[in-house]
Amino acid sequence: MSSEFSRTLSLLRKERGVSQRTAAADLGVSQALLSHYENGIREPGLVFVVRACDYYHVSADFMLGRTLSREGSMLTSEEILNAAEPSNVLSGSVMATLQSKLLGGAIGVLFGLLGKLGDKAAINAAAAYLGSGVYQLYRHLYRAAGENEAYFALDAEACTMGIADADRKLTETRYVHCLREAKQEAFPDLAPEALTSAYPGRCQSMTQVLSSADARLSDLARK
Repeated sequence: MSSEFSRTLSLLRKERGVSQRTAAADLGVSQALLSHYENGIREPGLVFVVRACDYYHVSADFMLGRTLSREGSMLTSEEILNAAEPSNVLSGSVMATLQSKLLGGAIGVLFGLLGKLGDKAAINAAAAYLGSGVYQLYRHLYRAAGENEAYFALDAEACTMGIADADRKLTETRYVHCLREAKQEAFPDLAPEALTSAYPGRCQSMTQVLSSADARLSDLARK
């Protein structure tokens, strides 16, 4: 079961303002068993998960950490398009607009959180990492379109030798180093309810981007 389950189960009880004994009685289990569930010592069965979702009025996806929306909803195509500029939709494909809005929302949340951390080096490293990825993808598009790559300072041959990949690895290393050096109390609250409150709407973009990437990478790891 998701490692988020035990933490969410405990947070929801505290948010509701009931004791562990009261919640256990309402959920039809012993206090000791509920304590084991909340501390991740034991995994509950499906019946308990459904009962807990009903008790706290949240979806199973939220309880399992699969979405930051308590109702369990993910952004629909219509919801994303409603937030898009009409001209952008008309001038490009709908799929491109959807992906742009999802990534834009996720990146907005990321930099919002880094801004709260207040580490300029971490922010710059994150920006450099993402910028290098955009650069590489654009260079491939530019080349495939038959454009003159003399426009760029980095020559075409060097660009195909993994320079951008190396740059991203270096900036990722700097980013991780900054985070390790930061004081624990300086980190923003990353609990689902905190993100939902701080970034209404955009946090769902982050959830979908993370969910898609996690599934893709997990499949790759199993191969």
